[in-house]
Amino acid sequence: MKRKYSWLALMIVFALALSACGGGGGGGSEEQPPATGGTETPSNEQGGQTEETGGEKPELRMLMQYGMFDPATEYTAKFITEATGYKVNYEMLPAENADEKLNLLVANKEEFDIMKLNAAQFYKLATSGALEPIDELLAAHGNHINNAIKPESWESATIDGTRYAIPETGSGIAIGEELVVRQDWMDELGLKTPTNTDELYEVLKTFKEKKNVIPLTGSKDTIMGDIAAAFGVVNEWNEVDGKLVHMAEMPELREFLAYMRKLYEEGLIDPELPINTAAKAIEKFSGGKAAMYKLAWWNAGNTISALNKNFPEAKAAVIPFLKNKDGVAQIGANAGTTWFIAIPKVSKHKEDAMKLLNAKLEPETFKEMAIGKEGVHHEVKDGKYYPILPKFNDDLNNGSNFLTGVDETNYPIYWQARVRKDPILQSYYEEFQKNAEGITVVNPMSFAPPLDAISKNKLKLGQMLNDHMLAIISGAESLDNYDKFLETWRAEGGADSVAQANEWYQSTK
Repeated sequence: MKRKYSWLALMIVFALALSACGGGGGGGSEEQPPATGGTETPSNEQGGQTEETGGEKPELRMLMQYGMFDPATEYTAKFITEATGYKVNYEMLPAENADEKLNLLVANKEEFDIMKLNAAQFYKLATSGALEPIDELLAAHGNHINNAIKPESWESATIDGTRYAIPETGSGIAIGEELVVRQDWMDELGLKTPTNTDELYEVLKTFKEKKNVIPLTGSKDTIMGDIAAAFGVVNEWNEVDGKLVHMAEMPELREFLAYMRKLYEEGLIDPELPINTAAKAIEKFSGGKAAMYKLAWWNAGNTISALNKNFPEAKAAVIPFLKNKDGVAQIGANAGTTWFIAIPKVSKHKEDAMKLLNAKLEPETFKEMAIGKEGVHHEVKDGKYYPILPKFNDDLNNGSNFLTGVDETNYPIYWQARVRKDPILQSYYEEFQKNAEGITVVNPMSFAPPLDAISKNKLKLGQMLNDHMLAIISGAESLDNYDKFLETWRAEGGADSVAQANEWYQSTK
């Protein structure tokens, strides 16, 4: 498909996506496993002379996202040089005004060989002619890359039939949140675990009447999830009769809002839901003021530890995903590309850049980048990878910043070593995934390339919808006026987003 976008629109995309990525920072390692180091001697395939020059391998220059560390001193950087034979000089975009800095570097034709870009940065540079098409380079030097990246992932880095980057998809599909309840209170009151929204209502009502606590707490940013999915609102984008429908336009969303309004009106939801932060909601649950909370697995360690410290006899349990009116449970999930690894047109070492990227995805090299050396950084128990602490953290904490594509089959397995640093964290993560087996519905927009209307309007439209839903739930707005809100939502970019999403979706069939 040919797309024509104005320079202004592209700049807006650029700025909005940057803010969505927290200033373009890539320094955090909470959700991405650290890459690792090692001492293996480079193989003939990865080391030695370069075919491009016929001599010693050139030093390469890579532009990274911002991180609060010095790349030159990192264990992973040293391992990459040992394993591939390439010395890489790493530079970072700044924490502030990263897009402006990137624009300046490109305008000045700074000779970077590799760039790690977010979605909007990638799309702007690719459509302006600043990135090298990589199909021929992949055919000549990308055997490991082609084996590691799944066909559907390439769609996100393909523009008008040409690939301009290696998609880095992260740690795979994982369910992040699920309802948890004070099981000791459930047992005390003789309550059974709810399986649908009607049963959930009765449980919450009993908590209010018998325990005089907040039946269900939550935060202003996590309205959607288990309960919405039980009404059919599974993802932000949902396939209905062969077309993509945004959740804002789904009739099922109104049913969900009517249910949540009822809970709020009857005092079954935290009255401070519209202003609660996640930290505040966790404090209420772990402090014995609330009976139920939608917990994120990455917060499970602190939350459950605090609960047990405050109430040694307390027991928490996970509520399996609720069933819809047809008796079927579903839960949504996002997949897709996190980063785009590109070779700039101005690079004088394009073949060597591709050879380095390919060498990093050689299976054993990549495994050692992801979880280090067995017996040093990790160990294997019952077929699962466990970190050896503190060595794992000391050497690998910033390792994910050096990834330039992942082994999409094995990386989700390697990555789980991170959640096994804490037994509580591990147990909740694994239970959430087990409960989601066979019922996970992936957002159909996960592997779409960056689309102008969606990138430009996503943050604004998302905030508009979230604010309006909170207003309806709390009674500040009437659900009867939802059509009027929807008109505004469509006029502010919703209609263009839906049209462009469906244009792309139909092109994939």
